Amino acid sequence: MCGIVGYIGQNKAVNILLDGIKRLEYRGYDSSGIAFVENGRLRCEKAVGKIAELEKKLNGGNFNTDIGIVHTRWATHGAPTMENAHPHRDCHNEIAVVHNGIIENYDYLKSKLTREGHVFQSETDTEILAHLIEKYFQNNLEKAVMEALKEVEGTYGIAVISTKDPHKIVAARKGSPLVIGIGNKEYFVTSDVSASLEYTRDVVYLDDNEVAILTPDHYETKTMQNIPTYKKVEEVLWNIDMIEKGGYEHFMLKEIHEQPQALRNAMRGRIEADHGLVKLGGLLSCEKELREAKRIVIVACGTSWHAGLVGEYMLEELARIPVDVEYASEFRYRNPVIEEDTVVIAISQSGETADTLAAMREAKHKGAKLLSICNVVGSTIAREADCGIYLHIGPEIGVASTKAFTAQITVLYLFTLYMMNLKHPHNPISSDAIKVIQSIPDKIQTILDREEKIVELARLYKDSGNALYLGRGYNYPVALEGALKLKEISYIHAEGYPAAEMKHGPIALINKDMPVVFIATKDSVYGKILSNIAEVKSRGGKLIAIATEGDDHIREKVDHVFYIPKTSDWLTPILSVIPLQLLAYHMAVMRGCDVDKPRNLAKSVTVE
Repeated sequence: MCGIVGYIGQNKAVNILLDGIKRLEYRGYDSSGIAFVENGRLRCEKAVGKIAELEKKLNGGNFNTDIGIVHTRWATHGAPTMENAHPHRDCHNEIAVVHNGIIENYDYLKSKLTREGHVFQSETDTEILAHLIEKYFQNNLEKAVMEALKEVEGTYGIAVISTKDPHKIVAARKGSPLVIGIGNKEYFVTSDVSASLEYTRDVVYLDDNEVAILTPDHYETKTMQNIPTYKKVEEVLWNIDMIEKGGYEHFMLKEIHEQPQALRNAMRGRIEADHGLVKLGGLLSCEKELREAKRIVIVACGTSWHAGLVGEYMLEELARIPVDVEYASEFRYRNPVIEEDTVVIAISQSGETADTLAAMREAKHKGAKLLSICNVVGSTIAREADCGIYLHIGPEIGVASTKAFTAQITVLYLFTLYMMNLKHPHNPISSDAIKVIQSIPDKIQTILDREEKIVELARLYKDSGNALYLGRGYNYPVALEGALKLKEISYIHAEGYPAAEMKHGPIALINKDMPVVFIATKDSVYGKILSNIAEVKSRGGKLIAIATEGDDHIREKVDHVFYIPKTSDWLTPILSVIPLQLLAYHMAVMRGCDVDKPRNLAKSVTVE
């Protein structure tokens, strides 16, 4: 959730650290802080708010240091205050720690350390780590870290420096991602590869219960039992342009407009249209289990859960496989039934979502075969799955997910066709089923080319206090996603429902000031959705329809209509969500909201 960057090398550290942490600000922006060793002393500066506030405190200083750690916080334990901002230090201002995760036995350890004479300055669980390391320090920082972590229950990704072992950064990981960047006579520890991408594309991914020791001229990794490990150095395929705004005002708008190319990338090399085949190389090791699968369970959170619902409809209708879609955060707490021949699919853009990872591990404990759908190569979920599919859409920086949602649906469609081939090899899928997905990127572009019509709608409804989003069939998950986008970034209360469920309560909310967005495309339930529209119109609601091109009939039924191109029912969600993404974006901007850093949210939820 929070952002961590550490640097040690031949160059001045402070500017490198600030550049890196600014690239991670989407992971948390309640407060920030930096610690570095200068002239044998530990210097620490903190600020509440965004990283610009920390920069003001440092005032462009020319600091004489080549080692440091920096952090941007999304508050869990303790309010976003100066005292609670990271880094946290020991009693003698000789050890500094930055941390992502939650220390579950925090109360017990704090009481114990207080009795031993340690004095605490904050409300956070992280400060425990600084005092524990102080307790165990005997001239070797990594040994002190390993001893301290033996007492800790919970999750962590940490980086530690000390004036008593001043030419070293020690990092450790359990349940929270850390990456070691390997540069030219310099090393980085980050919670996300984008922080060090300007300096190196060579990285090592730490596994749980591993420690990394970085010095100016080398790095090494060990287990928590001090046994050396030998890690593969991997190359990050992203480039620096992918994590820049590229002329757009916000990352979110850039990522909305990237969707045509993102989906082409997600499909590239995976379709043999001439032979009616979909090839997913990441699933080769699981083909037997997938062929024999009698049930699929999808676990995910937020936007990924909505994509999973679309996947459920596809897989059941086309591949005829029973599918359940579960909130990952609830899955492992109700003793789920995992039968023989059950495949569990975990969907996560970051591949680090704590609840989804926990659900995966519960499913694995119960004997399920695990498949992942992730965007970030080398992420924990991708590595712990038995097999998987990468999205290959480049980094998604905007906190409100956009291109990941449409790419997840695209990959789920390819997976559905793959399962049809696998289970019915003598009944090849039609060329039309493949051609329809290949036509989607160009159709998205036609929607984006009419963005100004959405801007006009946003101007009309930007001051609304509430909104309803209604859809049926494949468009019900789109209603959920459209409502989520609006409330995430504009702070307008919005709810998504199956349109028929409106009569069972939500209809009581409708009045002349209530915008109601219907996803009303020409599909198998079109007649039903028209009836639901009539119900809202008779009660005075303001009606906005997302409809299929050529549908002149619906103009008479609603106040506003935005048309999308015709496609199959299965893939309509990819098109119908685009205007809803744009609507949420423009309403938020008009309301003065920071769409890339919405309040109380962070991009990657790595704590439960």
